[in-house]
Amino acid sequence: MRADTVSNDSNGEKLTEYVTVMIGEQIFGMPISRVQDVFVPDRLTHVPLSPPEIAGILNLRGRIVTAIDMRSRLDMGQREDGAPVMAIGIELKGESYGLLVDSVGEVMRFANSACEAKPANFDPRLARVAAGVVRLEGQLLVMLDVDRVLDLKNSVAAA
Repeated sequence: MRADTVSNDSNGEKLTEYVTVMIGEQIFGMPISRVQDVFVPDRLTHVPLSPPEIAGILNLRGRIVTAIDMRSRLDMGQREDGAPVMAIGIELKGESYGLLVDSVGEVMRFANSACEAKPANFDPRLARVAAGVVRLEGQLLVMLDVDRVLDLKNSVAAA
């Protein structure tokens, strides 16, 4: 992790920063150390015969980025026509991806001990990509395991 994303609180406990995003009615967090860009996707090019979660490809400052529709990836229904969309730029194994989300929230800092294991009765759609959860006031923030989110080969095989 980058040094600026991990710090200690007054008790000496490690804190990690997360970018929060909304997909449908659910709030998610991604370690800020994994986030390279936050952008509004422009001019997506459809990729024939690609899995449904691949929204297309786009050019971001000279890089070809594969856009992944997180609503489709998590089986959370279609986005309404004309609804705003944001993208979180991630890199994995030298490839660039843009995770399409409904909105990007704030950066939150949590003690590493605040992240709990996934509940036993957790929605299977979320459980397959969750690293854990953090209890917020009135809701659960699902910590995304970015590597599992981008493991498209296994999701296509499971379908």
